Amino acid sequence: MPQKLAVYQVDAFADRPFAGNPAAVVPLQEWLPDALMQAMAAEHNLSETAFFVPDGPGRWHLRWFTPRLEVPLCGHATLATAAVLAGELGVQGDMEFRTASGLLGVSREGGRFVLDFPANPPRRATRVPPGLAAALGAVPREVWKARDWICLFDKAETVRALQPDHGRIATLPDEAVGGAAARVIATAPGDDGVHDVVSRYFAARVGIDEDPVTGAAHVQLVPFWADRLGRESLVCRQASARGGTLWCERRGDRIRMGGTAVLYARGEIFLSDTI
Repeated sequence: MPQKLAVYQVDAFADRPFAGNPAAVVPLQEWLPDALMQAMAAEHNLSETAFFVPDGPGRWHLRWFTPRLEVPLCGHATLATAAVLAGELGVQGDMEFRTASGLLGVSREGGRFVLDFPANPPRRATRVPPGLAAALGAVPREVWKARDWICLFDKAETVRALQPDHGRIATLPDEAVGGAAARVIATAPGDDGVHDVVSRYFAARVGIDEDPVTGAAHVQLVPFWADRLGRESLVCRQASARGGTLWCERRGDRIRMGGTAVLYARGEIFLSDTI
C-alpha cells in the first residue's frame, strides 16, 4: 500500500489567495529520507516546502527545502507552517520550532502571526561582485553584505522596474566562506506613505529566480533600515508580482515579522512502496 501524507499549500504574507509567497507544508510523524524530501520539494516546485515533526509540547522540528536544496532559514514557510498548525491541526497558543538556525518562535497577535527570528545585520561591502549592476540592469548607490548582497537604490520605482538577468545573477560570486549560492536583494525607501521599505529578492542559484516575499531577506533588511531611518518598527513591502507586506520590529538581536496567511489547498501525497 502506498504511504499517504497530508499536504497543504499556503499563501504566506498574504491576505488573499494568489498573493504573497506560496509554500507547501507537509506534517510528518518521523523524518523521511533527505533525498525523498528533496524530490518532493522539486515536485512541488514552490520556493520552499516545509516538513516538520513533533519535538515536545508546543514545539516542532522544522526543515525547509527549495526545489534544489535544503536551506537553513525560511520565513514564509515558517509562517505557512504556523498557519497549518493553528488553522488545520488545532494547535493553540505560541509555537516554537527547532531549526538549523536555532529556536524560532511564532505567536499570534491580533490577526497576524508574528515570527521571532535572529537578526543578521549587514555591513558595507568592500568588494562588489563583478557584473552585479549588469545582472540587475541598474547601478545601485551602495552595496552591503550580510548573508546576501543588498543593493540600495534611491527610488522605489527603480526597484519595482528592475528586469534582472537571472542567468547572470546565478553566476555571481559570494564572498562568504563556503558560500557559493549568491543571492541579491534590491531595496529602496518606500514612496507610498504606507511602506517604509520596498525590496525584491533574486536567488536563481538556489532555484528561485525571484522569491515573492522573503522573511530571510528581512532579518537582513530590518537592521539596515532601522539604523538608516532611526526607527525600530518598519512596514516593509516586497514588490514582486505577487507582493506581500511584513510588519517588522527590531528587538535587540532579534527581528519580529508579522504577517497573515491564506490556505489555498489541502490534499494528499501518495508515496509508492518502491520509492
